[in-house]
Amino acid sequence: MRRLRIQLFMVTVILLAIGVVMVYSASAVNAYETLRDSAYFLKRQLVYLFLGVIASIMIMAVDYNVIKKYIKPVLMVTFFLLVLVLVPGISREISGAHRWFRLFSLSFQPSQAMKLVMILYLADFLSRKHSDIRSFWEGFMPPMIILGVTVGLILLEPDLGTSVAISIVAVIMLFVAGMKLAHLIPMIVGSVPVLLVLVFLKAYRKRRILAFIDPWSDPQGVGFQIIQSFIALGSGGLFGVGLGQSRQKLLYLPGCHTDFIFSIIGEELGLVGAGAVIILFVLFIWLGFRIALRARDLFGHLAALGIVSMIALEAIINIAVATGSMPTKGLPLPFISYGGSSLIFDMMGVAFLFNIAKYSETPYEKE
Repeated sequence: MRRLRIQLFMVTVILLAIGVVMVYSASAVNAYETLRDSAYFLKRQLVYLFLGVIASIMIMAVDYNVIKKYIKPVLMVTFFLLVLVLVPGISREISGAHRWFRLFSLSFQPSQAMKLVMILYLADFLSRKHSDIRSFWEGFMPPMIILGVTVGLILLEPDLGTSVAISIVAVIMLFVAGMKLAHLIPMIVGSVPVLLVLVFLKAYRKRRILAFIDPWSDPQGVGFQIIQSFIALGSGGLFGVGLGQSRQKLLYLPGCHTDFIFSIIGEELGLVGAGAVIILFVLFIWLGFRIALRARDLFGHLAALGIVSMIALEAIINIAVATGSMPTKGLPLPFISYGGSSLIFDMMGVAFLFNIAKYSETPYEKE
């Protein structure tokens, strides 16, 4: 397990380093044009990175079973924050969405915290109630009620992408824990029409679907962003146009330092650079799942599985969106995209993986 921890640490550090470099490269022009400070987003990313390191050190300082004792109170606090962020005047509104609190000059998004908290809650519940896991009322309904309330609050922000991601990871954890398919399948099937209604109920979500199907039908409107992403990726070729030399970041590609940073990586570093990022995520997922399989108890196993699944899902969706393989979801690329809450809680999730690996070592491995 010690070797796994070292390897996972190295992969994570490389991804974080790529993120720092690419956030600056992708955002410098936009930051200078709008804020007259080309390093504005870089400096904020470094602050979030520092906060993530501090939080990670605190998580790794104690046995994860000690942390488990505080999951329920943390869950209740996070619920309160999800309700509070919906109150006008308290939260920060951007493009009609109430997802952020403003703390000094930094932003905090409680839905990002809930991703990690929900994973730990489910791991705790499923490990404690494992003998009742196949019971509908005692094993299935309690986590479904918590999950339903959580997803409902996040949908009100609105944030469909995060809601779907949390739901998918929850289903994975429930299935692995031994939940009856007779309970899971009706829930999954029943959620499909609800998802379709949520997609087509909002005009902007419907436009995203239309842009995914045929972005060239409205190249200056709804299809603009994905077309610019295609141009960025296509311009990179095999080795890229060079670090810092992207043309699409010159105010052509919206969100180039957030949701579409992978497109800038493809343009500046080419297929080789983009492929290297994908390989790093594959290594991260493989190492994370190995830690999950070797965890000392069911709680550690399920928590590690949930954390790795969430990061893997976000990476897959983000890259798929940038390459036009999926409709736009608004999920960041873990460790790389600019974003405060997402970066901090992804780092905390990795710290929890380190914790699980550390305290699951055998006496022989510790020598």
